[in-house]
Amino acid sequence: MGTYIKTTEDGRRLQVIGRAVYLDGVKEAEWLLAIVQHPNWKAILEAVPNATHLAGRVPLTWEEALVAQAALNEARDAYESSPTGIAERMRVSINVVTSIRD
Repeated sequence: MGTYIKTTEDGRRLQVIGRAVYLDGVKEAEWLLAIVQHPNWKAILEAVPNATHLAGRVPLTWEEALVAQAALNEARDAYESSPTGIAERMRVSINVVTSIRD
């Protein structure tokens, strides 16, 4: 159903389902954030020294981030080439063009 990333210390499953990362079935993030881009990166690295990325509130190692990002990329590529994804891009483009005219 999804791509398993890891089980957290408290026993919850982190996995990529579709175009998002889910923690125990609840949407956590739609993209990964490098630790160094977080405003509180020093505290995060003190708490989890081997973390390189965040998926919402969940720290990820380099290997976990690679697996998660690959699954997110694959899901996004599939969506963007689907009829629904193409229609969504067209809808957004039309909205941009019509808002410029007003």
